[in-house]
Amino acid sequence: MLINFFYALRSARLPVTIPEYLSLLEAIKQEVIGPSVDEFYHLARMTLVKNEAHFDKFDRAFGSYFNGVSALDLGKEIPLEWLRKHLERDLSPQERAKIEAMGWDQLMERLKQLMDEQKERHEGGNKWIGTGGTSPFGAYGDNPAGIRIGQDRSRKRSAVKVWDQREFKDYDDTIELDTRNIKVALRRLRKFARQGAAEELDLDHTIQATAANAGLLDIKMVPERHNNVKVLLLMDVGGTMDDHVHKVEEMFSAAKSEFKHLEFYYFHNCVYDFMWQHNQRRYSEKIPTWDILRKYNKDYKLIFVGDATMSPYEILQPGGSTEYNNEEPGAEWIGRLVHAFPHHVWINPEPQGIWGYRQSIALIQQLVGGRMFPLSLQGLEGAMRLLSK
Repeated sequence: MLINFFYALRSARLPVTIPEYLSLLEAIKQEVIGPSVDEFYHLARMTLVKNEAHFDKFDRAFGSYFNGVSALDLGKEIPLEWLRKHLERDLSPQERAKIEAMGWDQLMERLKQLMDEQKERHEGGNKWIGTGGTSPFGAYGDNPAGIRIGQDRSRKRSAVKVWDQREFKDYDDTIELDTRNIKVALRRLRKFARQGAAEELDLDHTIQATAANAGLLDIKMVPERHNNVKVLLLMDVGGTMDDHVHKVEEMFSAAKSEFKHLEFYYFHNCVYDFMWQHNQRRYSEKIPTWDILRKYNKDYKLIFVGDATMSPYEILQPGGSTEYNNEEPGAEWIGRLVHAFPHHVWINPEPQGIWGYRQSIALIQQLVGGRMFPLSLQGLEGAMRLLSK
């Protein structure tokens, strides 16, 4: 079975080798792990994958080969038996209109009250933390705006906060592009300079020097020309961005090949007081946004990549993040970033035709001074033209 697993990883273009495969077999022989799929996953990744950039490819190949492997239990303070899925509630537009969405302060205060009062699992209804009802708290129900708890994925995308810790994947920067169009669009942002050792033939000066030297060959060399543009790339990851992973990976791969001076960081939904560079370690290796603001000067071109699709609370409200209680609203941090980097744009992978129907997109557009472009060839060309001015 493991031989086929090895070939499955190779088919997924993972650079696994026979010595690494033999190390995995030896570890299993020495009973380093118990009879657990989860433990085998971590052992296989540790022995076979030597570069974190390949973790996402490994996860996809592993999941495809061992079909049906369940996700890790992250452990939640609310008992899981309260949240088991027995039904999914779907209300009609008329029924949804009758349910009054709570304001932010009221919603958080009510959750705190229920956490103190509730002692058992609840299903249906409109009050308690449970499943399948119209309460703003729980899983697989239907409410215009609430707190999602114990649900494996989004259904209505109307939650203003998510109780559970989620795992995100790094964007793959080695995606093979079907065309060169994205690279061509990014090349509009160019500022060439000659850098490094003299390794390139300067034909014009060679001809002039040879002529001046009575025909004796006098070769002149110059440093190679490189795109000297500096780019700071901030990318939204997870949640609704899962729908756009392939398009963003194509852009990320093209950007890494086109820009020699490229720095990148991840955020989720909106920028707050910290970002990260590795999604596997986003809680243990937080990078303060203040440090990023201090590290890079205004010569950098700032490019946000995100669908800007979220609750308005995440942009305007302290504590509005779906994942933790941020002290300052996201709007404050976006304002600081666009002030520090005058040359900035926001690339949105959502179709431009729906932008006008989402309040959060309108808010982000306002914060970046209308510099939002779709993630299309035409949009990228427009963004690069603006950044090059």
